[in-house]
Amino acid sequence: MLKRRAALLLGVCLLPARAVAAQNATLVMMDRHDCIWCRRWLAEVGEKAWNQSDLGRRAPLRRVDTTRGLPEDLQHIQNWRVTPTFILIVNQQEIGRFRGYGGELSFWQQAEMLMARLPP
Repeated sequence: MLKRRAALLLGVCLLPARAVAAQNATLVMMDRHDCIWCRRWLAEVGEKAWNQSDLGRRAPLRRVDTTRGLPEDLQHIQNWRVTPTFILIVNQQEIGRFRGYGGELSFWQQAEMLMARLPP
């Protein structure tokens, strides 16, 4: 009880390990400047709409321009040649992915299924 009270005073929240893992979730979008489907996703869904959604608050979007190569912390990602590819990463591990963009409804459905893999 004393630990909990001290944590609250310091503004620290004691969360179960599963909840902490979910806080480190990121939705990585493999993107190219010349990808028409990436541009369509930006126009119809967009980074702002994603990050303001319930799903986006759990896993903020990180766009990666694949023409520049992968950042060092994402070098472990394989088979991403199709753009856009959306990859759910938690603590540097891939949880799942889906490829392509077939419209707004399809995107949100696939994103919901992907995010269902995260702990509650």
